Amino acid sequence: MRGESRSYAAARKERAADTDRWLKDLFRTASDGDHVSLVAVGSLGRGELAPGSDLDLVLLHNGRDDVGRIADRIWYPVWDSGVGLDHSVRTVDEAVTVARDDLKAVLGLIQARHVAGDPDLTRKAREAVLAEWRADSRRRLGELRDAADKRAQTSGELAFLLEPDLKDGRGGLRDVQAMQAVAAAWVASAPGPRAREAYEFILDVRHALHVVTGRGTDRLVLQEQDAVAGLLGLLDAEALMRRLAEAGRTISHAFDATWRTVDRLVSGPAPRGRRPLADGIVEHGGEVVLARGADPRKDPLLVLRAAAAAAESGLPLAPATVSVLAAQSPPLPVPWPDEARGLLVSILGAGRAAVPVWEELDQAGILVKLLPDWERVRHRPQRNPIHRFTVDRHLVEAAANAAGHTRDVSRPDLLLIGALLHDIGKGWPGDHSATGEVVVRDIGVRIGLSPADVEVLATVVRHHLLLPETATRRDLDDPVTIEKVAGTVGSREVLDLLAALAVADGNATGPAAWNAWKAGLVADLVRRVRSVLSGSPPPRPPTLSPEQAALARHGGGAVRVNGGAVTVVAPDRIGLLWSAAGVLAAHRLIVRSAASASAGSTAVIEFSVVPEYGSPPDPATLEADLRLVLAGRLDIEQRLARRARSARPPRVPVAPPRVTLVDDASATATVVEVRAHDRPGLLWRIGRAFGECGLDVRAARVETLGAEAVDVFYVVDRAGRPLSDDAQRAQVRDQVLAALR
Repeated sequence: MRGESRSYAAARKERAADTDRWLKDLFRTASDGDHVSLVAVGSLGRGELAPGSDLDLVLLHNGRDDVGRIADRIWYPVWDSGVGLDHSVRTVDEAVTVARDDLKAVLGLIQARHVAGDPDLTRKAREAVLAEWRADSRRRLGELRDAADKRAQTSGELAFLLEPDLKDGRGGLRDVQAMQAVAAAWVASAPGPRAREAYEFILDVRHALHVVTGRGTDRLVLQEQDAVAGLLGLLDAEALMRRLAEAGRTISHAFDATWRTVDRLVSGPAPRGRRPLADGIVEHGGEVVLARGADPRKDPLLVLRAAAAAAESGLPLAPATVSVLAAQSPPLPVPWPDEARGLLVSILGAGRAAVPVWEELDQAGILVKLLPDWERVRHRPQRNPIHRFTVDRHLVEAAANAAGHTRDVSRPDLLLIGALLHDIGKGWPGDHSATGEVVVRDIGVRIGLSPADVEVLATVVRHHLLLPETATRRDLDDPVTIEKVAGTVGSREVLDLLAALAVADGNATGPAAWNAWKAGLVADLVRRVRSVLSGSPPPRPPTLSPEQAALARHGGGAVRVNGGAVTVVAPDRIGLLWSAAGVLAAHRLIVRSAASASAGSTAVIEFSVVPEYGSPPDPATLEADLRLVLAGRLDIEQRLARRARSARPPRVPVAPPRVTLVDDASATATVVEVRAHDRPGLLWRIGRAFGECGLDVRAARVETLGAEAVDVFYVVDRAGRPLSDDAQRAQVRDQVLAALR
């Protein structure tokens, strides 16, 4: 927790001590103390008595006939004082019986504190309740978790609410008390120092709120926030809510970690063994951990590789692994290497599964090291009722939503990065769209984007509100409206990015910011602007580079393996591209990009590949297999079938694949665009589907952006012509989709 604020901890302890002395005096006048004791539970039992707190008291006895008279002599003076009182009278056996079925009772008694009378009675009751709590922990912890889930559903998440419930909100006081109860069951550790510090801050906020309102309330409403901030020595309500958001998220993070420990206990021991996930990263015990020998100090990309593996597998990062990465990872070089940027895109492309991984990196302080500008929006509140989240969480939510729209844009990587950074300007004064444009130019250079991509990213951030604002505030039938938008976006690429971002941003903001009516207006605007932009000439089919053309002039068949670059030169024939891709997949190489083009009767294919994990295959073996498959002497389909049977399906739901036949993109071929979640052998499957349809791939551009494959193929029929028959076009689409399932 950063920043300084006044603490009321000493005042709470003093108040509890004063209350203890008062109750002791009442007890002495009511009883001789023989076989009866007064026990404090709740906030008094924990020594956390705020000005407006009620007293929770239990009078324990061993069956004394006059216990009712003793109770009256204690309860009535408390009531007369105006203090709220929750009270009960129990024998030890009755206390144990009630605690057996009453969650509130057992939570109070396992943290009970002796105030007056016979200490043996208090000790016996507490020990008996604790013993049963531990013996029946599987059932009771499930009950405890259900109660926490119901609180969260009713009260929301403390960190992101405009008027949070300090006690019952997720990340609030009761969640820490629940963690203490789990620790009392000997299942997980007690809350650590960061969670405890966050808890104390929320107690301070609640204490100040009681002082300001003069009553025992737990909801921090808007009109009280400035006054509470002042009592705590903070600058204003925004400073208060930022600190409160940080505290709530710290507790939520610790709370989730506690329940992962509980789940492991309930489900039994995890399978032993270590399953490779990425280079230097393995799954062990249901968590993502570092492989033996992996050294973050020598591998700056290891932290991003671990995060990407966790997001894509839907597994949590092991706390010890996060701690090691946070302590030992060196800064990334600036600009970032391409692999680092690809890993960032892979994390974001995992969608909802990326959110807890991002939170882990944030809690460990890793994010601000990777992206220093993130500090300006971290935990920043949005004091606007249409926003559900703080700025930083809103950005992560928008990126998670954008992962579902990567099929709709030509550059899913820029969509995901743009969604993550579209409101980054809210960390600076002024129009956040204008300041955000300035900030993302710096970030774009930092993460290694090309100058052209930096321009696209800056345009997207600068104009991320253009479509929803124009759609709802301008006349779409006015030609000037459409022309202005078309002139601003400048290209179909930027228009599609802005359209997808509008949906992702709106849904991440809240129901008041996005609905069917607004979605319809934005879609109408996009359709109109797209028609204006369609006057630009269609993209030219890919052609050979001078280097490729020179290599192709040699003719014949040749294979060159140079690190991650694989070049195949062979007589042009149907199936060449996907046959070569199948060999690469069989050798556990992921195709990051591929370009196929022809020069006369010779085809040149350039692959960019990386190993799935571990070291790359032996180049000589790879080259030999490529030559065998080109000669028709290797059954690559059988090898890939064995791999497919042993592969695990993705744990994280992914968007369904999309196959589009793009009209007017080429006069000499039919352009087929395929978007799908990347997996081993994907290019081979697509190419085989084309072959089954009797098509030849004249040229191709294959690219993997993060975990998303964006593949474009220029195909012709056996006569060398584009596809014109509707039935044949539908067959191609269906055949490729079937191959992707």
